[in-house]
Amino acid sequence: MRISAPVFAVLVLILSALPADAIVGGRDAPATPWAVALFDGGAFFCGGALIAPDKVVTAAHCTVSRTALGVRDRRPADLTAVAGRADLDTAEGRAVRVAAIWRHPAFTGVSAGDDVATLTLATPLPYRPIRIADAAPGRATVYGWGRTAELSAPSRRLREVDVPIRADAECAAEVPDYRPGVMLCAGYPEGGKDACEGDSGGPLTVAGELVGLVSYGRGCARPGQPGVYTRLSRYQGQL
Repeated sequence: MRISAPVFAVLVLILSALPADAIVGGRDAPATPWAVALFDGGAFFCGGALIAPDKVVTAAHCTVSRTALGVRDRRPADLTAVAGRADLDTAEGRAVRVAAIWRHPAFTGVSAGDDVATLTLATPLPYRPIRIADAAPGRATVYGWGRTAELSAPSRRLREVDVPIRADAECAAEVPDYRPGVMLCAGYPEGGKDACEGDSGGPLTVAGELVGLVSYGRGCARPGQPGVYTRLSRYQGQL
């Protein structure tokens, strides 16, 4: 989730970092059947990636729901994973029920890291999973159905945008509490391209391999505010 422009000034003194809740400065994505849209009671809430026929990786903060009454754990019985559906207003692809949720036991909040979870599906999906790999600084692509600008509506079509993965030293200089080794940051110093609200848990890829998940950021595509991602290679043995 990101803080949007109208409320940023009010909330900045209260909230240090929020999860990234679409893609800013991007384009419609090509066929990407391993990209997963997650629904709770029929409402879209996060993205994810298919890493095995029956397993989706997403952000840990996507496994909880924040309401006016507080925070609650999402229940597997309420969740549906949809793959092969670039346009959420169609019935293409496959929708399957979630059977179980694993959330990293060390997760306490997005800025503390360990923002990773897996969903075990009740039925395997017939799509080729994406492989997890490590990443070095360089060009990457992030996917999602979120907002296309801070004040825009979420996209109903899957979008993608290319962003540069930054060196850990640059990330640490611009992101408070940045944890090298378990996080990545990506974005242009001048801003303009980024994940945005609605993209949480969505995949960050390099050369067709999964290297990160959308975790958090401040605003969307702002200068000097790179997006922060979970570095998945750090957790590969746990997923």
